[in-house]
Amino acid sequence: MDYNHGMATTTAISTPREGSLENDSIEQAPTRNPFQSPYGSMPASAMGSSSAFQPAAPPRYFHSRRIRKGEQERPWLDRKDPKEKWVTIIPVIGIVVGLALSGFLIYDGLKSVTNHVYCPVLDEDFSGGLNSQVWTKEVEVGGYGNGQFEWTTNSDENAFVQDGMLVIKPTLQDEKLMETNNVINLLKDGSCSTTNWLDCVAVTNTTNGTVVNPVKSARINTKAGATIKYGRVEVEARMPAGDWLWPAIWMLPVKDTYGAWPASGEIDIVESRGNNYTYPQGGNNIVSSTLHWGPDTNNDGWFRNNVKRQALHTTYAAGFHTYGLEWSEKYIFSYIDTRLLQVMYVNFNKPFWQKGDFPPSDSNGTRLVDPWSQTGEKSTPFDQDFYLILNVAVGGTNGWFEDGVKSKPWVDASPTAPRDFWNARDQWYPTWEKNGQMTVKSVKISQQKGFNGC
Repeated sequence: MDYNHGMATTTAISTPREGSLENDSIEQAPTRNPFQSPYGSMPASAMGSSSAFQPAAPPRYFHSRRIRKGEQERPWLDRKDPKEKWVTIIPVIGIVVGLALSGFLIYDGLKSVTNHVYCPVLDEDFSGGLNSQVWTKEVEVGGYGNGQFEWTTNSDENAFVQDGMLVIKPTLQDEKLMETNNVINLLKDGSCSTTNWLDCVAVTNTTNGTVVNPVKSARINTKAGATIKYGRVEVEARMPAGDWLWPAIWMLPVKDTYGAWPASGEIDIVESRGNNYTYPQGGNNIVSSTLHWGPDTNNDGWFRNNVKRQALHTTYAAGFHTYGLEWSEKYIFSYIDTRLLQVMYVNFNKPFWQKGDFPPSDSNGTRLVDPWSQTGEKSTPFDQDFYLILNVAVGGTNGWFEDGVKSKPWVDASPTAPRDFWNARDQWYPTWEKNGQMTVKSVKISQQKGFNGC
């Protein structure tokens, strides 16, 4: 039975009951495609039917809903916020203050540095070799108080002129002196630069593990031929590249007027390390300048004026730079390439005893005494004649190379530190082969007018 006679489509697509006679006469209507166009595919009978044909909707075009100028409300124009003006005023004030502060700093810097008149003392380009009337090669094995591993020689193997430039080059020690019992006695042959036994004698003892200096190098100075009290120094040089090398351009007093080091002062124009830029303490991409001064070795005020300068996208071993020092009775500063690029600057505006803020006594309870007060000068101890030193040291046990950093092959406190360093030569010596020397193009030293007969 057809319960919905009026819905023929529903009856047609319903599943017929089994055994019904209507199954033979009713066919299933095709399903309409919802994406089919209403035109073209419709039968003609349907097109003629007003109920079947519906006209297409007219095409719709883009209609802009942009708000026209003047239609939107602008309540902020009716009432201005009184705080709004500070949005402009505060940045302007900051710019003005910044410019004023910059101007003051430039003025103060220019005022503190005077353009002095100088008398030439040394203008060395090494075209005539190493002048023995000016330069002295220091010979000693004591490590210069820093436990350094080099034996500074007077041999042309370690300090020589090549292509019109001075070369200071460390080299390996003779294996025979390292591997068998031996003694280096510089006092015996009269070549030692000092009379201190510890600076002139070194021993290899295979039983207790002590060895002579595992490296030979050079340290030369101008003490015999070029000294100044206030003036200017400029050294054009290229720093070495190689693990555990310690190059330095520095100055010491001709006389220990105020006592043993550091009471009479030390001027470090530049120091560096030969390790590459990955070395955490700073390799040959960083140089430093400082002054050493204090009543004794345990009270050295160097850290109060130590300044480092990093090379920009390069290293100081990649090319030549001018390392300079300007020193007067009012100030002292170091610079690189130009006086405008200062590294360390120390103003002699108060006595060094006050600058040091030293304790009343040392660790043993001995009272510390100001060694400089008798002069009445604020520049003391840097008011005496100083001479220039050029050298390449190697290693050391004073902390310049920190223990445990970058596979350092020795420990400072070890009694066998030089031997441990020697045993690791296959690691560090290959890093010296390409540029393991300091090369110096020129040295210029000038005396400030009004001192030392200038």
